[in-house]
Amino acid sequence: MKNLLLLAGTALFACAALPADARDMWTKEQANSWYAKQPWMVGANYNNRSAINQFEMWQADTFNPAEIDQEFGWAAGMGMNIMRVYLHNMLWEEDAPGLKKRMEQFLQIADKHKIRIMFVLFDSCWDPNPRSGPQRPPIPGVHNSGWMQAPGAARLADKSQYGKLEAYVKDIVGSFANDKRIAVWDVWNEPNNSGGGMGYYPLTPNKTALVAGLLGPVFDWARSVDPTQPLTSGLWTGGRWDQIDKLDAVEKIQVTQSDVMSFHDYRWPEHFEERARQIMTWGRPVLVTEYMARGNGSLFDTILPLGKKHNMAMIHWGFVDGKSQTRIPWDSWRRPYNADQPPTVWFHDVLRTDGTPYRKAEVDLIKRLTTEANGSRK
Repeated sequence: MKNLLLLAGTALFACAALPADARDMWTKEQANSWYAKQPWMVGANYNNRSAINQFEMWQADTFNPAEIDQEFGWAAGMGMNIMRVYLHNMLWEEDAPGLKKRMEQFLQIADKHKIRIMFVLFDSCWDPNPRSGPQRPPIPGVHNSGWMQAPGAARLADKSQYGKLEAYVKDIVGSFANDKRIAVWDVWNEPNNSGGGMGYYPLTPNKTALVAGLLGPVFDWARSVDPTQPLTSGLWTGGRWDQIDKLDAVEKIQVTQSDVMSFHDYRWPEHFEERARQIMTWGRPVLVTEYMARGNGSLFDTILPLGKKHNMAMIHWGFVDGKSQTRIPWDSWRRPYNADQPPTVWFHDVLRTDGTPYRKAEVDLIKRLTTEANGSRK
């Protein structure tokens, strides 16, 4: 009974928050028509190598367009044409004009290299207590030790803050709603993730219920400014994705509100393909927005060809080794690695800090498959 009341309350809040002028969710026909006009989208989850998180990437004092330009040049050279990039609501709260100015500069750099962008508005992973300004240094030997959740635990739990979140979504999506340099809006990364960090970070009380109450309105706010780009939020865990009754409250919103489907999977190719077949049953285009963790069995060699086979966009985690330290595995949160002796087998990331490949065969594969699919970009 408690769960039924919670779901009822969630639905009531979602309906109450529905903007009167929200555009309709795309039909399957509209979504598939859009996708048929796209190249095979292949790229990475991106933050530049000198940025530990979203704040260092976007704040005025640490925004580094020269480094971004260099790294996008490396990406274009291997055939990549999309990057998934995280924003943060606090960046907008503290300097909305500055953030949008830097976003425009970033998009100009991306367009120069024929790379389009998937912006992520919110994220449930890692540190639940985001702080702007100067960021702490990386924890030696630990994976992604400075990443921040958005909106963060305090704002998520305080409904009096939701007006700011609504304004953030509407202003950012509305300002770029007709921008062809943006491919997709990912409204919330892994929304039902408890946080990550393997016990290092405190858990947010009632987080899944809170997110379930906010995710629907976030989709509505984004649609209310009539974006020409599709909206999505990706599945990443749970039971069968092809059976609505096997999904939790958050996942049901994801699959019923996404214009195009997206998912994450970091496991062996057999599991990856099973997940792909489940999500394809929804009859919409599928974007793989996270994969490739070498120690987990998710490799370019086996997973990227499956993406091409099933005509799914393929965006892996990690591009250039840097302050996020995602070459180090997740288990480093329990047992930090020797900072002076990184793991022989990198977990994520493709390039070293000087742009040379960690494994040349991987770069050659990406370039060969993207050239076969999209032709030479030179």
